[in-house]
Amino acid sequence: MDRKIARRDEWLDARKTLLDEEKAFQAARDRLAERRRELPLVLLEKDYLFAGENGNVSLSDLFGKYGQLIVYHFMFDPDWDEGCKSCSFISDGFDGVMPHLAARDVALAVVSRAPLENLLAYRSRMGWEFPWVSSLENDFNKDFNVSFAAEDLASGKGTYNYREGGAVIPEMPGLSVFLKGEAGRIYHSYSTYARGLDPLIPTYQMLDLVPKGRDEQDLPFTMQWVRRHDEYED
Repeated sequence: MDRKIARRDEWLDARKTLLDEEKAFQAARDRLAERRRELPLVLLEKDYLFAGENGNVSLSDLFGKYGQLIVYHFMFDPDWDEGCKSCSFISDGFDGVMPHLAARDVALAVVSRAPLENLLAYRSRMGWEFPWVSSLENDFNKDFNVSFAAEDLASGKGTYNYREGGAVIPEMPGLSVFLKGEAGRIYHSYSTYARGLDPLIPTYQMLDLVPKGRDEQDLPFTMQWVRRHDEYED
């Protein structure tokens, strides 16, 4: 261990200095959240029909009785036997927050391109209950830049995280937010990708508090250590 060992009064001085930085960061984050809410809205002109466990559902149906909708774009290619482990890492926290989101007029749904039966089987394995629908038969994933054709990847023209060429594999993760307005019109208000999904991961937020942090600096890539929660060994 190469960290300094301090007296309690020295630690307290250092902690108060860090507290000032934390307060400044929180204020900046609050301002950023306000700017996010001020983004203009885009009216959706296309209807999307998804395969759901109780039959086909529209994007409007995913709102339920709520006026706002968060969609998590879960990486699950139609040819895969199981969902992405990193998306699973994120999705482990969804069930617990859904009642709290509902209290603030927000619905949450997960969308993937894999066939519905694959999604539901994997959801059962993971012990999740959140709504999960298949976009295999529509352009939703393509339109929101999370699924990419082989020719787009080969040409380097697949746009991901608002950058052409950012797509490197056929399925990429993301989150999109929608608002239902008058006469049932649906508006797209926000999407985020890549490291923009970091705040959704409670494990990372907790690891950032401990002495070793995320402890990923010597790994081949971040999240290399992550397993599906039923794959960890004691």
